[in-house]
Amino acid sequence: MPSPAWPAARVAAIGGVLALTGMWLTPWERLLVGHFPAHMIRHMVMVALAPPMLLLAWPALGRVFGVSPLLGAVVEFALVWGWHVPAAHALARGGAGWFALEQGSFLLAGLLVWAGCLRRDTPLAGAGGLLLTSMHMTLLGALIVLAPRALYPDAHAGHGGDAALAGQQLGGLVMLGIGTPAYLIAGLWQTARALRDPEHDGERSTPCA
Repeated sequence: MPSPAWPAARVAAIGGVLALTGMWLTPWERLLVGHFPAHMIRHMVMVALAPPMLLLAWPALGRVFGVSPLLGAVVEFALVWGWHVPAAHALARGGAGWFALEQGSFLLAGLLVWAGCLRRDTPLAGAGGLLLTSMHMTLLGALIVLAPRALYPDAHAGHGGDAALAGQQLGGLVMLGIGTPAYLIAGLWQTARALRDPEHDGERSTPCA
């Protein structure tokens, strides 16, 4: 008789692959009228949507990337905020090598924070890491939306001015609309797990239970 986990794993595998494929094949720059909203859609897929699906589909990834929740959250914070410094963002836009490094580090950050925070043996610490991530995503998204000028010049929106600022604000809203609730809901779920089973800390770490 097949394990009940298999259907969920298959759905997660399909979802993760489709998310990553759609992220690159969809012409987001044309659909969203600008580079920065397209950047943020891809960013959110890489850090918030694809990693938990990949971990559920392939649990071995959790054993590889399952660092402590705090370490995963700190690495994710450093990489996400670092790449959104305007100079670093421009560097990634200016060369294929830097762009690949940016996108790869986003995926690494996502795998580390989700694998670390969804470990079975540390649900409360995992909840803390996810809620911390939700808070800093909210702060960064809000700063991007509320910035009084365009921080990320956009060739698709005339390099600067009102169009670039509008694209930047849309990108910040994408971060707020996807990143904030994804980590918040997962963090609350981990908190509920810890409260339901205070003896969970005796278990060994496995991903996405």
